Amino acid sequence: MCSLLQLVDTVISLYVWALIIAVIMTWLVQFNVINGRNRVVYLIGDFLTRITEPALMPIRRVLPDLGGIDISPVVLILLLTFGQSLLWEMFGGACMTRL
Repeated sequence: MCSLLQLVDTVISLYVWALIIAVIMTWLVQFNVINGRNRVVYLIGDFLTRITEPALMPIRRVLPDLGGIDISPVVLILLLTFGQSLLWEMFGGACMTRL
């Protein structure tokens, strides 16, 4: 059970990092710091969009329109962090007694 808990924790952490990288990359493309027409940049951006958009779209539907500000990644990161803490709180006790 501890191995599964650590795997889920690692996957959540990697997804949070993917969200952060996707947001930063979007900013860099919007401000013309990196060229979005570059093949490598496009492939990385497309991959990050494909893995983050399915989780961000339901949050965007619920949040009110704030003009040009999109806070859905922040909300998703907070929810993922809460879920991560909840998992360790519920199932982490068994892992701590084994160590």
